[in-house]
Amino acid sequence: MMIGNLSRSSSVRLANRTSGLNSPRHSFSVSSFSHRKWIPFSAAAPSLISIAGTFFLSALLLAFACALYLYLLRGTFFTGFAVPEEKCDVFSGSWVPDTTYPLYNSSDCPFVERGFNCLANGREDTGYLKWHWKPNTCDLPRFDAREALEMLRGKRVVFVGDSMSRTQWESMICMLMTGVDDKNSVHEVNGNRISKTIRFLGVRFEGYNLSVEFFRSVFLVQLGFPPKHGPKRVKTTLKLDRLDDISHRWVDSDILIFNSGHWWAPSKLFDLGCYFQAGGLLKLGMPITSAFKIALETWAFWVETMVNTNRTHVFFRTFEPSHWSSNKKVCDMTQQPSSEAKGDDRSEFGEILAEVVGKMRVSVNVLNVTLMGAFRSDAHIGPWTHPSSVFDCSHWCLPGVPDAWNELVFSYLLANDWRKFGR
Repeated sequence: MMIGNLSRSSSVRLANRTSGLNSPRHSFSVSSFSHRKWIPFSAAAPSLISIAGTFFLSALLLAFACALYLYLLRGTFFTGFAVPEEKCDVFSGSWVPDTTYPLYNSSDCPFVERGFNCLANGREDTGYLKWHWKPNTCDLPRFDAREALEMLRGKRVVFVGDSMSRTQWESMICMLMTGVDDKNSVHEVNGNRISKTIRFLGVRFEGYNLSVEFFRSVFLVQLGFPPKHGPKRVKTTLKLDRLDDISHRWVDSDILIFNSGHWWAPSKLFDLGCYFQAGGLLKLGMPITSAFKIALETWAFWVETMVNTNRTHVFFRTFEPSHWSSNKKVCDMTQQPSSEAKGDDRSEFGEILAEVVGKMRVSVNVLNVTLMGAFRSDAHIGPWTHPSSVFDCSHWCLPGVPDAWNELVFSYLLANDWRKFGR
């Protein structure tokens, strides 16, 4: 089973909302034909040389036919996952109708937050659930929960980031739970109910010795107190040159998935008195994009020096678009995926991520999901929130778009020989 290569390479670019990431190339060789010894015929029969020549030409024609056949069908694999071209950008595609979706029932999964369970919050239409992501030049494999659980047996999956990361974490747990017979064997390690403020949540699949964990770190770097004698408007600082103080708990993992970006906004920073700090000095005039780049460089150095990438598969997911109306009061939602990519995609964050990852000395896989979300103005929570008085045009209903992000993760692992995964 194959998928477009998500690993960092010289072709990784997030500009124009696509990554340009290539799938593994395939080459086929035709086995050489062994020479046989022929018994001579009578003088009236064709000569040995002419017989050998005839069979030699036949062998060449057969070899050519086999090579042509393999070339024409080189993208077809026994699993049904096809790559008709040598290169496949899995992030460039469209949403296609699929009545076999969703992958799970949110009401049957105890790990979906009430705020993300749109059906439980009164949403009556279910059309937004009946879509799957289809790359332009290849097909993603159908998610198989039991196969995924076997692949992850004895592993540790860690999500780090903001509420979007928590949504993906919940999605993965619910996807995996469809393959578990004894649902009671799956539990949160501390008995916690999912909360927006808890910094750590961990779910154990006891039957598989599997942990799927979430660490809340919205900026990835340390949030600290302001220096003495600083301006009164400075209430807190982001120490751009220091990774979050809980980062040591992320290291010993087999899959490590990051995201950040939604909190890098004036309303989440300057309006609340949070400013940037580096080298012990305040950077009051530093633009948010510049600070984001420094924070990512701090993260990249940490990955290079602290994470064993021979064991740990590291991913970083790009910014997910929101679909607020022009007055920022209601959701600009549609009844089905839009035909054009719309929404606030914060493309500058993707460009910075591409630049930083492109310079790293180790392999990091960029999940460039920005374009995928830009089409899904139908899949936001909107008015179906909890409590219902709050509109939500940024987060996604579950099941929904975050499931596709996890399908990409599992497809990558399958493409990289999951039978040897983590060994």
